[in-house]
Amino acid sequence: MKILESVAPLAESHDGFVLDIWGVLHDGAAPYPGVPEALRELRARGKRIVLLSNAPRRSWFVGRQLEGMGLGPALFDGIVTSGEVAWTLLRDRTHPWFSRLGRRAFHIGPERDLSVIEELDITLAARPAEADFLLNTGPEPERGPQSVEPYRAELMECARAGLPMLCTNPDRAVMVSGQKLICAGALADVYLALGGDVLEIGKPDAMVYQTVLATLALPPAKIVAIGDTPHTDLLGAANAGIDAVWALTGLAGNHFGPNPSPEALAEEAAREGVTPIAALRSLRW
Repeated sequence: MKILESVAPLAESHDGFVLDIWGVLHDGAAPYPGVPEALRELRARGKRIVLLSNAPRRSWFVGRQLEGMGLGPALFDGIVTSGEVAWTLLRDRTHPWFSRLGRRAFHIGPERDLSVIEELDITLAARPAEADFLLNTGPEPERGPQSVEPYRAELMECARAGLPMLCTNPDRAVMVSGQKLICAGALADVYLALGGDVLEIGKPDAMVYQTVLATLALPPAKIVAIGDTPHTDLLGAANAGIDAVWALTGLAGNHFGPNPSPEALAEEAAREGVTPIAALRSLRW
C-alpha cells in the first residue's frame, strides 16, 4: 500500500474531502502538527471539506470544541456527527426503529452528551425499569473509560427490562493524548452479547453520508474520505461509494507504531475487508 507523506497529492486528484475528526484532526486535546496549515492550503485551492464524526454530540457542540482548538469554521464547509443524525431521527420518528421508541430514556454516558436529546420530547428515567429505551453515548467520568466491566451490571439490568439500545457512537475505542479509551460501541458489544436490541448511528452506515455528500455536491469519484479506523472510516467510505485513505494517526498510529510497512498495512486492510487507495502519514501539507 502506498504511504503518502502529505495530503498535497490528494488535492491534485480530488476536490471534496470527508475528514474524520478525532484521530485525524486532533488527539482529543490538541490538533496534530500541520493540521491547521493543511486545512488552510486545501481551502486556498478551492477544495470542499466536510468533517464527519461518530461523536455522540450535536454538530454545534463539536464545532465549539474545534474552535477552542483553533480549528474554526472557515477551515471547512460543515460538520456532521452521529449525534446530530440521531437527534434528527429522534425528532422525526419516521425511521421504523425510531417510530416504536417511547419518550423515556435511561442514559449511560456523560452529561455533556445530552445535546443529542435537547429540545426533544424526551425525559430521562432514573432507573431502567422506568424507561422505554437505553440511550448509550459512551463511558462516564465516574466509572471511567478504561473497561466495560463497571457498566456490565447496569447493562444487564437494562437487558432484563427489554430496553432497545440507541448507540450514538459506533466507535469501539479512541486515542486520547496517547491513551486508548473505550467508546459507546464497546458497551454496545456487551449489550448485543446479552441479547439486547441495538441500533448504532454513525459510520460505517451509508445513511450518515447523505448530508455529507449533499454538502459537497461533487461527483463521488472526486471525493475522498480520510480516517484512522478501518471498520468505521474506511468501510463507511466504501459503503458511500467514495475513495478512502487510511490516516496513520489516532488508532492506526497506536496499532502500527510510527513506521508501518506498506506490506503490514495491506495485510491489515485485507483482514478488515477494506481497500483504501493509500495511507497518509498524517494530515499535513
